[in-house]
Amino acid sequence: MTFHIGAKPGQIAETVLLPGDPYRARWAAQRFLDGAELVNETRGMLGFTGTWQGHPVTIHGTGMGQPSMSIYANELIRDYGAQTLIRIGSCGALQDHVKLRDIVLAQAASTISGPSSTIFREANFAPVADFTLLSKAHTAAQGKAHVGGILTSDTFYDERDDISKQLQRHGCLAIEMETAELYTLAARYQRRALAVLTVSDHILTGEALPSDQREQSFADMVEIALHAAFD
Repeated sequence: MTFHIGAKPGQIAETVLLPGDPYRARWAAQRFLDGAELVNETRGMLGFTGTWQGHPVTIHGTGMGQPSMSIYANELIRDYGAQTLIRIGSCGALQDHVKLRDIVLAQAASTISGPSSTIFREANFAPVADFTLLSKAHTAAQGKAHVGGILTSDTFYDERDDISKQLQRHGCLAIEMETAELYTLAARYQRRALAVLTVSDHILTGEALPSDQREQSFADMVEIALHAAFD
């Protein structure tokens, strides 16, 4: 047990899928895992462990933002031995050719600041995905996913339009709130990490998926993540 995870030793698999929403963790576990059991509910952050095609898998919520991701990723790695960590979450598109319901595979994650930023002092560390996971996810997506850089932002309601315009100009595909810290921690502890994201809204057009239309796209994202981990 840790401060934030109540699972017993051996209850967390080496492969962990990380949605931000704990209820999405429950939905994904019920839909994709055989024999899924609740292994954590401390502070309402749900975690489930079961198997997918015979492989042990944990699906554990992380909450929103880099500080929350940092807490759960650190404890999953240091205290429970997680080796492969794949974020499954939503993002906001920044390019015209990236549409609602599309899948984005985050090759790299830029950020303005985050829990690890002070470690590097004046250096701008560039956190990236594990190449093998990225390649397998791209294959699993049958070439239909967008691959490239994203921005991990500390703010959801960001009023800096100038930043969005520069990110778009430099080819940034989407914005979300957790991946840069996950990739940084994976590099620090020599683990494998990837973010598989579903476009739920569009920064440029203001379009957004209604909640009742998100499930199918999110199911595609989970399938891709599982195939990336084990194929």
